[in-house]
Parts: sequence; C-alpha cells; structure tokens
Amino acid sequence: MGYAAFAERMGQVNDLLNAKSILAWDARTMMPAGGAETRAKQLATLSVLARDHLVADETRSLLDKAEAEVSSLPEDSVERTICAQTREAIDYHLRIPADLVRRRAETGSIGQDIWARARAADDYATFAPVLEETVALNREMAEHIGYSAHPYDALMHRFEPGETVASLNTLFAQLRDGMLPLLRAIAQKEGPRFDFLQRPFPKEQQLAFGLKMAERVGYDLNRGRLDTTVHPFEVSFTRNDVRITTRVVEEWMPACLFGSLHEAGHALYEQYCDPAFTRTPLATDLVGLYAVGGVSFGAHESQSRLFENHVGRSREFWELNFAEAQAAFPDQLSDIDAETFWRAVNRVAPGFIRVEADELTYDFHIMLRVDLEAALIDGSLKVADLPEAWNAKIKEYLGLDVPNNRLGVLQDVHWSSGQIGTFCNYTIGNVMAGQLFEVATQDATVAAGMASADYVPLRKWMTEHVHRHGRRYSRNQLLEKATGRALDPAPYIAHLTAKYSEIYGI
Repeated sequence: MGYAAFAERMGQVNDLLNAKSILAWDARTMMPAGGAETRAKQLATLSVLARDHLVADETRSLLDKAEAEVSSLPEDSVERTICAQTREAIDYHLRIPADLVRRRAETGSIGQDIWARARAADDYATFAPVLEETVALNREMAEHIGYSAHPYDALMHRFEPGETVASLNTLFAQLRDGMLPLLRAIAQKEGPRFDFLQRPFPKEQQLAFGLKMAERVGYDLNRGRLDTTVHPFEVSFTRNDVRITTRVVEEWMPACLFGSLHEAGHALYEQYCDPAFTRTPLATDLVGLYAVGGVSFGAHESQSRLFENHVGRSREFWELNFAEAQAAFPDQLSDIDAETFWRAVNRVAPGFIRVEADELTYDFHIMLRVDLEAALIDGSLKVADLPEAWNAKIKEYLGLDVPNNRLGVLQDVHWSSGQIGTFCNYTIGNVMAGQLFEVATQDATVAAGMASADYVPLRKWMTEHVHRHGRRYSRNQLLEKATGRALDPAPYIAHLTAKYSEIYGI
C-alpha cells in the first residue's frame, strides 16, 4: 500500500512536468510573440510546483514507506530502482534553492524570446545581458550541485550523468584523430553535385514528404503530429502524445527532410518506452524536471542521429525510397537518380550552421561549443568576448571566417533557454548511434529489413535494447547490455571513414 501511494505521488510530479512541456511546445510553435512574458511566469510556476511536490515532506514520508515495502526485492528491480532514483533526485534538489529554480525558469523563457529577436536582427548586444544572467545562474547552480574538478562537470550531470571535462577531452581527442585526416583528404577532392537540392521545393510538399519518411521509419501519427518551428525539437506528453517539429527552407530541401527524420528518431524513444513506466520516474527526469523517457540526452540523441544518418542518409535507403522522392517532387527530381541524390545529401561542406552541418563536420561544431561553455562557466571567457572566441574556434576547426553573429554565436537556442552543459550530448549521441547500429545490423532480420525498405525490425531492435527501458538503466549500462561494452567511438569513426572514402574516392 505504501508503494502504491508513493507511485501515485510521483505520477503527479510527472503530470505537472507534462503540463509544463505542453506550454513550452505551444510557446515554440503557436504562441503569439506578445505571450512571452506571461508564459515565462507560467512555466516557472509549474517548475517550482513540480520541484516542491517532489521534495515535500509528504513525498519523503511516502518514499520512506515505499523503500521499506520493497526492500526485499532484488536491488535492480523496477520498484527499488524507482525509489533509488527518487531519493537521489530529492537530495539533489534540496541542495538548490527554490528561488534559483524560479529565476532560471523565468530567465530561460524570457531569454528565448530575446534570442529569437536578436538572432533575426543579428544583434548580439541585445542578447548579451540575458546571456550574462544565464551564465551567472548556471555558475550558481554548479556551486549548489557540487563538483570535484570543474564547475562545468556539475552542469553536465543534469544532461549526461558521469561525463566530465576530462572524459570529454579524451573522447574528443579520439574523434579528432580519426576524423581530421579524413576531412583534410576530402578537402583535396571534388565534391558531388548538389545544385538540384537548391531548386524551389514547395513548403507543403516538403512537409508531406518529411512526415511520410518519419512514418516510414516507425513514427506513430496516432500518437504524434508534425509542426514547424525556428529550431526543430521533439517533445512528449507521455508516450501517447509525442510531437515533432521541423523547419522548411524552400531552396534547401534537406533541412525539412532530415530534420523530420531526426526528430522522428527522438520520438521513437518516447513512443516505445514501456507503457508500464508511464507517469513514473522511469519516464521522468527528476533531476532536470522534465518528462522524458530517455536515460540521458546523449542516449536520446543516439536515436535521432541513427535514424537521420545511419538510415536516412544511407545509400541503401535511397536506392529503395528515391522513387517516392521523385513522385513527391517531380519538377525538382525527375532528372536525378538515386545515386546522385545519395551523394548530394552526404556532401561534406564545412559551414557555419550546426543544424545544417554534414555528418563529418558536425562534431567539430559540438567541440567548439563545449570548449566555450566550459570557459564561460569557469570564468576564463567573458560573455562580451564570446563572439570573437566563437569565430576563432570556427577558423581553427573548419577554416571558415564567420561573417556575422547570426551565422555564428547567435544560431543556437540552447543558451537562451538556460541549457548550459548539454551540447556534449550531440556527439555522445553520434558515437552511441554508430555503436548501436553496428550491433543491430548484425541481426539477420534487421539486415533483411534494411535491404527491403522494412524498418520495423530495426525499430523493434531499438525498442528491445533501448526504448522500452526508459530511464531504468544508466547510459553505459544500456550500452553494455545492448552492445557488450561502454561508450566506444571506434564504430562511429569506422562508419564515417567507410562512407566518405567511398563517396570521395579516398
């Protein structure tokens, strides 16, 4: 009886966080600009209510009774895991003042509106004050959370538990060693034709085809929908309502198509989480106060990158599905064949925008952001100097001169919403995707499905080894169960090397 009462209490926390997510989805898709200030208050209120409900005396009393009731169960049972995760989250939040939670939520919501306007006007000076406040609030958070080596480690804990500046330095060095020689070799080669991707592709046709491909890889429209936004995202309000967004560039067709596939990959993680975990801590990030089934942001990103890149950018995918692209865009693609299309959407072209980066250069965008965030948090980099530092890193990694802040430091939504410490998740997701896909495609049923445009076996493999577990296991526990080892960049580097060596004749 004690555990059942505790479970219902935790379901209420999940309800509050799902209500917060609905308001956040609306703010980024439908809300008129004038609603930003009051929406910020609403989101802050829900954040504080969820936090207060979690750490309340009643919750802790119910947790005590639940722990006693399930103490005879195996340590790795669902019930004891839920209790342990809740206890850890309560201890975490009790270290952080409620007022700081409110100030972060308010600043994040207001910051997104300021960022959107500053980005449109290429006006960093307008955004800098709210970024100063955001950095200060995150430094304050780090001190309350606690850390042993670097304050940035504390901030990453909310998104990718266990990662540190030191561990990322090791991972990034391995990636640079594997990827830089390939990038330099490609720079000496002539790139594939891509001009046809810049023909006018009507918005509604792009959205329809992007959604069709999202459904093709497993996205369930009975429990989802597609909308447009400035910066694409996926959000779930339990597994039964998982929404994705994309953006449309009428003269750059890949943005909508691969944005849709990317967010569909995220959505699959949520839609196929074990239904028994609905409204439980195993579908709730109690530390980050976010309703989500993915165990870490990096694990979540592994699914989006896997379905976007390993499936959606594969030669095999377009050999089987290009006829449908031609049918959707007869005026634009009738004179193009599948091989030409596949090479074009895998073209390596160092650019300024992370979300438009090719698969090979993408991680360099992440490395520079992690470097800059860590420097902002330890105080070695000032907000006023951020654009100059950003531009220098782009020059160092990609050899480009950034022409303006809209194409540089103002391009990402993350800092405006207060998310400092999350960029590493994208590269960790890439590495995980390579590792998971390598093992999954060793399964004969999965391989046969990939060869016949049937992606159900791959989705089912991911559900069995990743999606259904929700937040039950840590990221590395999940990887070890699925692949037999912890995070390993070797399969990802091998994937990039094989693909781009073929495309560029290296």
